[in-house]
Amino acid sequence: IITFGKLQARAVLRDVGRVLELPYPLVDRICKLVPNNPAKPVTLSEAINGEPALQQIRDEDESVARMIAIALRLEGLYRHASTHAAGVVIGDRPLEQLVPLYRDPRSTMPVTQFNMKHVEQAGLVKFDFLGLKTLTVLAKAVELIRQRGDSDGLTLEALPLEDKKTFEMLCRGETTGVFQLESSGMRDVLRKLRPDRFEDIIAVVALYRPGPMDNIPSYIKRKHGEEKPDYLHPTLEPILKETYGIMIYQEQVMQIAQVLSGYSLGGADLLRRAMGKKIQAEMDAQRNDFVEGAVARGVAKAQAGRIFDQVDKFAGYGFNKSHAAAYALVAWQTAYLKANYPVEFMAALMSIEQGNTDKIGLLRVELERLGVPLLPPDVNKSGASFTVEMGGASSVSLSGIPLTQPTRAIRYALAAVRNVGAAAMAALVAEREAHGPYRGLMDFAERLDARQVNKRALENLACAGAFESLGVNRRQAWESLDLVMRHAALAQAERESNQVNLFGGDDAAAADLAPSIPERPEWPVEEKLAREFEALGFYLSAHPMESHRQLCERLGVVQYRDVASGAAKGGHVKLAGIVGARRLTTSSRGARMAFVQMSDASGGFEVTLFSEVLAGARELLEAGKPLVVTVEVQRREDDIRLTASRAELLDDVAAHAAAGLRIFLGDARAVETLAAVFREHGARGKGRVSLV
Repeated sequence: IITFGKLQARAVLRDVGRVLELPYPLVDRICKLVPNNPAKPVTLSEAINGEPALQQIRDEDESVARMIAIALRLEGLYRHASTHAAGVVIGDRPLEQLVPLYRDPRSTMPVTQFNMKHVEQAGLVKFDFLGLKTLTVLAKAVELIRQRGDSDGLTLEALPLEDKKTFEMLCRGETTGVFQLESSGMRDVLRKLRPDRFEDIIAVVALYRPGPMDNIPSYIKRKHGEEKPDYLHPTLEPILKETYGIMIYQEQVMQIAQVLSGYSLGGADLLRRAMGKKIQAEMDAQRNDFVEGAVARGVAKAQAGRIFDQVDKFAGYGFNKSHAAAYALVAWQTAYLKANYPVEFMAALMSIEQGNTDKIGLLRVELERLGVPLLPPDVNKSGASFTVEMGGASSVSLSGIPLTQPTRAIRYALAAVRNVGAAAMAALVAEREAHGPYRGLMDFAERLDARQVNKRALENLACAGAFESLGVNRRQAWESLDLVMRHAALAQAERESNQVNLFGGDDAAAADLAPSIPERPEWPVEEKLAREFEALGFYLSAHPMESHRQLCERLGVVQYRDVASGAAKGGHVKLAGIVGARRLTTSSRGARMAFVQMSDASGGFEVTLFSEVLAGARELLEAGKPLVVTVEVQRREDDIRLTASRAELLDDVAAHAAAGLRIFLGDARAVETLAAVFREHGARGKGRVSLV
């Protein structure tokens, strides 16, 4: 089915900027100031009115003002034709006999020239075939579970729909990675709802959308017996009992019309559509049919009218139950695997997300919470995707007797290292599996396919620590890559020459001929971690905040784990961490706000910055920067929300604190006073101080 792409806010700015030949970085920066929310598109005018930075750059630069003026005139026009992501039509004869067709140059499949609304009016049936990457996650997880050898032929189709461990996990809101249920709002709903049956999952999937969300509090109260269900009429109780008297599904609307007013199922479907479209003339006709049919079945006319109004109110945003049930089933399957096979499930999820380093960083935080080790990338142990392996031992206590049990760990994927290329890493792993582990960096070079793996990829592997098992540190490997690439090219040329090696294939002699790797000390810790961050997108081997621990203690900064555990008292606390991912969005009132992922040595956390704080801190929110944020801590059951009232660079805060302690030490009394303060400070056990 054809679709027509419109020039929406960001797209029209980019196209006009290109035609006016404005610098791409400038246009890109302007476009990023426009909110991008596909579910609730923002017009260019709304974006300008809600973003002071956009207004400023428009007022200061005439070329930008001209670009915006032209874009405002062009916004909303059709830009191009494309193909619907999932819509397919099926006819009873060749389609060219029914509708005009279009050939999309990027596809081999013919496309209708009518859009999705008009093809139905032409008499064709429209189907949506949805592709979900979650299905690939599930298949990968089952494959990893079967490799354990204790899965007893596990299949997704045979998973029970009642599992205590899964429901307990859902009730705690521990749904990171669970399909449809992982947003913070959804987690809050699950903790309040405490689902204990599969039907609750179906209902939550259908309710958690704009409009139906207003019914969530009532659904929760009715489930827990705090509010009495209202079935509108005794004959409707069998239809609405499953959802405690709340109309959630379109199928319920159709059943009500059928049972109460004698509609056929075809007629009930027309009623459902009419209610969704809100065409007044059609609604008036349907109201008469509904009320007359209900009266004929013994329902009072006034009551039938009230029921129609109630049905109309719910039908406007009713959800298709068959769709909700299918999504709920996938949600349950992911939740079941996470609750019962967390290591394999997380490895599968990370494999599917391995091209998204921000997502991998968030999943790594979840691994820490689950207590699952994430082992570093290693050219001799890692696969191209994430794998599961035994990761040492953990001590546990059973009836007071200490035991040691092997733990299952996830090995970091080579292809998840930035800018290495999945095909190149698959070739590297295939060579290792075919001819054994790499014995050293030069052995790796000799066996490397120089046509597939370039120097940039090897640099990132070195910075990520993937060569450390070959007996070289990261700096050694990184500084030897010119040597490695030359040796790899010579070995490649020799292999392709079809000539016998001078040493007749004697590996020992060939090894003697290989150049040696020069000795180099490892990079300083901060540089090593900075390069690791560039290669992986987050810190894996250690955290740079560790080197600032004493400074943070002096500044009164607490660690996030103390906030999470409740050990840090008070509504406002100082946290320090490294900036990771950030997401700029617009609040319901139209103001700009940001959700910033940060991390300290104890774990990751999310900080919300509203417009007042964001205006002064936007330039600080770059990945890798150490910030001190003063936050208000709000607790809602197990959920913790951090709202920033101040955000500063750690170095700036330290400099201000140091400036506040400077006194004139030529005054002997000042020296004695300061020494007395230090003695008292030390006597209270608050830490260690030095006076220079």
